[in-house]
Amino acid sequence: MYSSNEIIETINMVSHQHLDVRTITLGISLFDCITDDKKKTCDKIYDKIMRKAANIVKVGQDISNEIGVPIVNKRISVTPISLISAASKGHLEIIKTLDKAANEIGIDFLGGYSALVHKEMTPYEKEFILSIPEALASTSKICSSINVATTKAGINMDAVKLMGKVIKDTAYLTKDNDSIGCAKLVVFANAVEDNPFMAGAFLGTGEGDTVVNVGVSGPGVVKSALESVDGDLTEVAECIKQTAFKITRVGQLVAKEAAQRLNASTGIVDLSLAPTPVVGDSVAHILEEIGLEQVGGFGTTATLAMLNDAVKKGGIMACSSVGGLSGAFIPVSEDIGMIHGVESGCLTLEKLEAMTAVCSVGLDMFAVPGDTSSDVISAIIADEIAIGVVNQKTTAVRVIPVYGKKAGDYAEFGGLLGRAPILKINTASPAKFINRGGRIPAPLHSFKN
Repeated sequence: MYSSNEIIETINMVSHQHLDVRTITLGISLFDCITDDKKKTCDKIYDKIMRKAANIVKVGQDISNEIGVPIVNKRISVTPISLISAASKGHLEIIKTLDKAANEIGIDFLGGYSALVHKEMTPYEKEFILSIPEALASTSKICSSINVATTKAGINMDAVKLMGKVIKDTAYLTKDNDSIGCAKLVVFANAVEDNPFMAGAFLGTGEGDTVVNVGVSGPGVVKSALESVDGDLTEVAECIKQTAFKITRVGQLVAKEAAQRLNASTGIVDLSLAPTPVVGDSVAHILEEIGLEQVGGFGTTATLAMLNDAVKKGGIMACSSVGGLSGAFIPVSEDIGMIHGVESGCLTLEKLEAMTAVCSVGLDMFAVPGDTSSDVISAIIADEIAIGVVNQKTTAVRVIPVYGKKAGDYAEFGGLLGRAPILKINTASPAKFINRGGRIPAPLHSFKN
């Protein structure tokens, strides 16, 4: 039950502090759709998605109207398609089926054009990964993710090298829209199975038939709460924790209601402070409220570590099942404070990489010059993935080499994806390292059996 004070607080958070449920994501298992015939597989996939998710948009709208909290996105995640299409080799046909279903249902995104190649790739998985540029260029709502490493397996450098090429090809095929296809493609280490956020959402192999995972966000709520805190950092952390508790309670309510109405299992609530380009909805501004002159300066990594930890602690106390990524996101193009940090020269790619060691995900929604080589992109991925592997956490890279643009220019994506200043990057060649290929072995502390 929710007290009258909680209800009043929630109304205020929605009205003045940009609280929203960022996404209801319905995960759908496609294992029972596998056949050795392309058409039969596609037909079964289409029928199941339409049967299970036909009402997801209406359900989201109804719940939002009833409780008075915006539900921004309604999404679907599916079993990694490389697993579903391996028997029929029908991934090119399946991508069309997924896009058709997504458009007919009216969802925002569908995630799961994915492969798990953290140790090695089969010949078919390589073929599948090479299809990603065309898949993303020919669809508007399909998202793709590739897991290239785990703490237990190490880093598959052959896959890392391949992803440099795939990202460059995706950028070229979507060059007329500032290479936006790359915004729908993420490379992971230690990918989680219950992530509701795009572009990295897929339904893990250990999940049930249908499950609702909810992502809730409220950077503006946290910043507003901190404005009244004059105490030391212990009090700051406590304030963040208490605010995260309140935000997560909203997410749990939505998750239960959505699962019941969609006849699905209740999955997790992912409390991730996910910024938007709207003023007042910035993670960077939270860090500045804590005491930084500008995000990117010394002290940024420490304040972000405290924020991330306090958010997780508050969320865990409020919900029976917190999961996904849960913490703070730092996507450059989606956060007005991050954009200002880049514009002033205070926030660099090297500082962003340091920040990813303590936040929820990794290098996210950052743009680099279009002439950046595939080797450099692969090396950026390798560095970030190593942080995740060694620290036993999820990290990811969503990099956009914007075709035809140089450092200091801007890429315009629109909507929640925002706009990205093109970062100046170090272009010293890592080609010899990348071309060695093979696998970086798992760290010593991964051997725990």
